[in-house]
Amino acid sequence: MLIKRQLATVLLVLLPLMAGAQERRFTIKEAEKLVPREIRKPVKSMIPGEKPPVHDTLDTSDPAVKILLMNDGTWHYERDITTLADSAVFRNNWKTGELNPYRSKLEDLPWKVTLCLADSASRFCVPRQVKVFSPFGWRRRRNHTGVDLPLPTGMPVYAAFDGKVRCSMYNRGYGNVVVIRHASGLETTYAHLAERKVEPGQYVSAGDVIGLGGSTGRSTGPHLHFETRYEGYAFDPQWLIDFESGTLRHGYFVLKRKYLSNTSRYYPESEDEEEEIYKTEEEERAEAERIAKEMAAAKYHTIQSGDTLLGLAAKYHTSVNAICKLNGITPSTTLRIGKKLRVK
Repeated sequence: MLIKRQLATVLLVLLPLMAGAQERRFTIKEAEKLVPREIRKPVKSMIPGEKPPVHDTLDTSDPAVKILLMNDGTWHYERDITTLADSAVFRNNWKTGELNPYRSKLEDLPWKVTLCLADSASRFCVPRQVKVFSPFGWRRRRNHTGVDLPLPTGMPVYAAFDGKVRCSMYNRGYGNVVVIRHASGLETTYAHLAERKVEPGQYVSAGDVIGLGGSTGRSTGPHLHFETRYEGYAFDPQWLIDFESGTLRHGYFVLKRKYLSNTSRYYPESEDEEEEIYKTEEEERAEAERIAKEMAAAKYHTIQSGDTLLGLAAKYHTSVNAICKLNGITPSTTLRIGKKLRVK
């Protein structure tokens, strides 16, 4: 308890200084209610490997988000993706030996979905900063489902976002290929690698080296073939990333169903359509207030021996279905002792 109070004191001093504001003392409850903020401007690529050692870690009111205190006196949020292990996104259609395990019909998908790509708790790293030499779409009467980026053999390939490796395998067409699934449901594919550095089931962070550049599979020379897919459907990665400048166009991206077509290359149809990707200030403020209220009212239970979903539902005057929805689990999910479960 004493250590937690000391760490909280350190954090309460650091926060106003890092924000450049006048010094202010926060209560522990206020500090614990801090939640990651979405990023509305283009996101710069992080520099791989430049991570100062962690001094200590503080919990927030969200068990999936931690506050890391670094040895150099800085701090930042970190999303603990392992807490999402039981969520549907990392359970449904999870096949380690199949590049596209989805069987969804395009017409059954929502006409638009918002993807959280990077916020103050999760970062972005461009897999390779260079001008695209072969874009998405039809190419020599064949559908090119990604972008090709010049990459010499042996050069490192970086994970674009935090996620969990679903495939690390050899495929006749893709050669050595790695597929990473992210918490938003997005999947990124890295193909024609000379060497794979990760295994299925492994958690990776943005900027981790997942392979080395090469020319394996059906390839005419060393390069990186990079894909972005949703529910198995490929869309132009340039909707998300400006590879030449190495920036992520949006922290949050509205993926429209019409983009999931081999004829839909990145090209904003109008200023109005480009602006539609961003949330208005009023929407952002309303969402921030909603999140603050929700987090303030949230209750968590640490699983103990003998706990069941039915028993927890009765104890906290809720339902099994409500608990499952809050935690992205099913009634048959095994409860792990020591894990925090949101009950309200």
